[in-house]
Amino acid sequence: MEVLHWTCNDVAAWIESVGFPHYKACFTDNMITGRKLIYVNCTYLPRLGVTNFKDMQVISACVRELLGIRETSLSRSIADPPRDSMSLFLEEKSRTGEQVDSLTFQAFMSDMRRDRK
Repeated sequence: MEVLHWTCNDVAAWIESVGFPHYKACFTDNMITGRKLIYVNCTYLPRLGVTNFKDMQVISACVRELLGIRETSLSRSIADPPRDSMSLFLEEKSRTGEQVDSLTFQAFMSDMRRDRK
């Protein structure tokens, strides 16, 4: 995914393009790259300096949409929340290194199926 290769400036341009130019500095000052964008949600945004709740909701939704992540159902058990395959893959891709860089979604899913057996 191209977004995983975004620089801090690419992320800042994206946050501006979704209607939040006033938060560009929050993302650049905290060095949020495309690989770190997977962790940006309503829990993490206040640490970046985004404290308006409505803005947090919209930005979180935009990140999920950008990354193709489904929203977690509010009726799920918080004891052991199910994880979306794409979320797990992107979390893996958020790391750096040659092995992670070459990992494809198909290979990731194949590894997950093999681990379940």
